[in-house]
This record gives sequence, C-alpha cells and structure tokens, in this order.
Amino acid sequence: MSKDALERFIERTRSSWGPLSTELVASCRGHLEELAKAPATQPWLAALHHEAPPTRELYRDPEHGFVLLAHTEHAGQYRPPHDHGRGWVVYAVQRGEIAMGTYARVEDAHGGVRLVKRDETLLRAGDAKLFLPGDIHDTRCVAGPALEFRFTERDLKHEELVERRVARYVERNGVFTLGSV
Repeated sequence: MSKDALERFIERTRSSWGPLSTELVASCRGHLEELAKAPATQPWLAALHHEAPPTRELYRDPEHGFVLLAHTEHAGQYRPPHDHGRGWVVYAVQRGEIAMGTYARVEDAHGGVRLVKRDETLLRAGDAKLFLPGDIHDTRCVAGPALEFRFTERDLKHEELVERRVARYVERNGVFTLGSV
C-alpha cells in the first residue's frame, strides 16, 4: 500500500532531522510545500477540509520533538506580531491565502520597544515561509477559509507557557509595542 502525503512528510522529515542548519530548514520547508500540495481526496486532508478545526495536531515526533499542526482560518482573521522564542517555524498554505508581515524590533533611547514593519508576503496554496528564532511576524487570512500547516521544531506551547520565551506585541496608539513575554 502506498503512503499518503502526511506519512511521506513524517518519514522524510524524520530522516533528514538534525541540528538547525541551512540544509535542515530547506529540507523541512520543501517537505511542507509538498504536503501543502497533497490532493484533497486523501482521507486525512478531506477530513480537515470538512471539519475545519481552528487547530489540530497532526503529528508530534516522540524522538525529535517537532510538531505539525493544521489551522483553519477565516477571511479577516488576524494574529498580531509575535516571535516563537527559541523555536523555528515553517508555515505552508494548503488552501486560501494568508498574508504574513515581518517586523524588526527597535528600542528607543529610553528602552521603549516598538516594531517596524519590514514587508509582507502573500502565501497562496502550495507556498511556504520560514521564520527562524527571534523573527517577528504577524498573519492575516485574506482569502478563506484557509487551511495552513504549521511545522515547529519544538512544542511552542511549552516555549510560551512554561519557558516564557515567546514575545507577543500589542498595538498602542498605532504602534506595535511589547505586550507580554
């Protein structure tokens, strides 16, 4: 019996796993782009389209710790700027369109923090985008419902809630500033 796209993604990602490197992130990004192009007739993907869960864990690697999630987002849904602590992440859009902005964190002479938007990339079905540790970004669903895969090299809930390393930003007077860490 042939393997489906999800099984192939897991197998290929496990076999190429290692320390953070240019080769590793390129490999994981390529595997995720392939997954995002899977035919919607595959049962696991058809179920995601039908059920449209806000978040679903698709795989958690017991040996390496990486996690693959699926998110369904509706047009206009916005996630304000944040980073992923020590973690790196690859997003891939399977259906719909997601705009992802990137930001630089700037400190003023008094230690105040604000964000400066660098750019925005529109991801369509089959596109993927990588964020390394410390990168700050936001997401906005511009055509939905969108189905997005999020591959993280570690458990980001643990990174945020236990390690307290994830920074989230809030808008104050038209400027994004540090909200919580």
